[in-house]
Amino acid sequence: MDVKTQRKMAARVLKIGVNRVKVDPDSLQDLALAITREDIRRHIDDGDIKKRRVKGVSRGRARALRVKKKRGQRIGPGSRRGTKNARFPSKTRWINRVRAQRKFLKMLRDEGYIETIVYRKLYLQSKGGLFRNVRYLRNYIAEHGLAKKRLPEL
Repeated sequence: MDVKTQRKMAARVLKIGVNRVKVDPDSLQDLALAITREDIRRHIDDGDIKKRRVKGVSRGRARALRVKKKRGQRIGPGSRRGTKNARFPSKTRWINRVRAQRKFLKMLRDEGYIETIVYRKLYLQSKGGLFRNVRYLRNYIAEHGLAKKRLPEL
């Protein structure tokens, strides 16, 4: 049975596209006789005509990707665009390192581990790039006997 016209009418009634109109194959005989919108509405209520669900793009793969990236995966050489310096600039690394050292020095001075003169000397050495990180700075203070009392653990 040809129910093309009925499908078009049903699409207008349901406010969807023709391809989303699903017709029950068992009720094709009855449906072919439907000529008014009212008939179509009755068939919709009876369940002979239904709406197909809208197909969307699955986010499943995207979610799996996000989980992997959060875990720190997918960062190999094939995924990298830009130089090492572009990805994490040496200036930013320098800023972070010096800030950490200065914060550590201030804490030592304020809590009475080192003298102000020693603080000033170490501050300038830190500015000059003498220490690779806070641990090296701490070891330098311990080895050269610059602390008044035992240094705190990192």
